[in-house]
Amino acid sequence: MKIRFGYVANALGLWDASPSKALTFSRYSALPKQEATEKLLAVTAQNLKNTKRILYYNAANEIPLYRLSSSLVPLATHPDVNWDFITPFQEQWRELGQLVKQFKLRVSFHPNQFTLFTSPREEVTINAIKDMTFHYKMLEAMDALDNSLINIHIGGAYGDKETSLQRFQQNIQQLPMAIKNQMTLENDDKTYNVRETLITCEQENIPMILDYHHHMANKEDIDLALYLERIFRTWENHRMIPKVHISSPKSTLAFRSHADFVSFDFVQPFLKIAKNLNQDFDVMIEAKQKNLAMFKLIEDIASIRGVKRVSGGTIEW
Repeated sequence: MKIRFGYVANALGLWDASPSKALTFSRYSALPKQEATEKLLAVTAQNLKNTKRILYYNAANEIPLYRLSSSLVPLATHPDVNWDFITPFQEQWRELGQLVKQFKLRVSFHPNQFTLFTSPREEVTINAIKDMTFHYKMLEAMDALDNSLINIHIGGAYGDKETSLQRFQQNIQQLPMAIKNQMTLENDDKTYNVRETLITCEQENIPMILDYHHHMANKEDIDLALYLERIFRTWENHRMIPKVHISSPKSTLAFRSHADFVSFDFVQPFLKIAKNLNQDFDVMIEAKQKNLAMFKLIEDIASIRGVKRVSGGTIEW
């Protein structure tokens, strides 16, 4: 069984390498038009440059997974800006995609919690489609659609889970099929649990990402060992290796918040369940210390008898 690892957005230790430098709308709108446009271009150029630096870092450290920042392009979906963020940077987008292919990286996006398809308000669905399209366009500009993902949650329950799930299935039909084929769903820590998310994924032919921390915060009566094989099976039609999110609680009182590092003791029960399936899978680390937390967890897992670290970001068990 092979497990590959990755982390989210920022490579800690790289100097001034944030790929999420921002430009607020209030700041943008206060500037003269020409200066505002130049500022948009400058911030985006810096974010793309830093992403390039991070991809080289990942390659140098043999890290095969990476979640791209959803804040690469400031004000990309703001209704009063609506600017062309592809054409001025065609060469930079293409270069990022070439690095992804050259280093065989698996990249993804995770739009924010407001990108959902369960709302009874039509404008929320329209904005969700707009945001999904924005992320798809970035992957398309990089020519990195193969094996890449756009991951979201199902959304809110609005006091009636069954009706909201039906509304999800209706609203998701408005999403262009090319974009839907790029998306995954994950269980969340308050509303839709592993079972509900899995059933929705099976019905809609969408791969499911298991978030183990979310499961432990919202497990109800669910025995994960009875569901993990089915969760992994949702990836078969898409011919991709299953993916899992790993983090651990900040504290008992702040159980849903992510800790700086990942507690090996917290995730060990999941690893034992996964080992019984003997299925290759990928792990995205969602800890505050990013790549540093990823390396620490890899070292912890590699200490298990029978586990061999075969590269910077990959183990075999």
